Amino acid sequence: MKKLVFATNNAHKLAEVRAILEPNFTIVSLADLNCTDDIPETANSLEGNALLKAKYIHDKFGLDCFADDTGLEIDAMGGRPGVYSARFAGIENNASENMYKVLRILGDNPNRAASFRTVIVLFYGTNISFFEGRIDGSISAHPRGENGFGYDPIFVPDEYLVSFAQLNADEKNKISHRALAVKELVNHLRQIP
Repeated sequence: MKKLVFATNNAHKLAEVRAILEPNFTIVSLADLNCTDDIPETANSLEGNALLKAKYIHDKFGLDCFADDTGLEIDAMGGRPGVYSARFAGIENNASENMYKVLRILGDNPNRAASFRTVIVLFYGTNISFFEGRIDGSISAHPRGENGFGYDPIFVPDEYLVSFAQLNADEKNKISHRALAVKELVNHLRQIP
């Protein structure tokens, strides 16, 4: 069984990815490596941040690994918060404050179109690969649901009447931006001898 490090300290992301990848792959977390380093996310793109995180872990531990970065891109806000989604309301990464800041900025703007985008960077042997997943939807007027994390309570995927936070984990893992990027990752890994 292939073993991969997922370069994240986000327990929610880790659980989502493990649910998708296991039992085909053993996913090792940063906690499993006793890595508590504050890995830099100083790039101005999702691709750049994912690359920084994956390279940091690969260089430090010499292990095959992957990292992701995800952004909520809202049309009426010029694509913001984008790469700054996690710290949109401040460096504390407070999900609730981030969500309510988006709702305040949008106000009653009728253009609620948005997309979630995830970029994964894989360091495998001497190769570096990029994978992307995107799901389009809209921003609801109020948070709805208790599941998920981050902006999930205000993101309603196209062709759905409920937010990500109103879907159970299995339902979300079939359609989410992260699930789509992970599926690309899995398809790539299956082709590696």
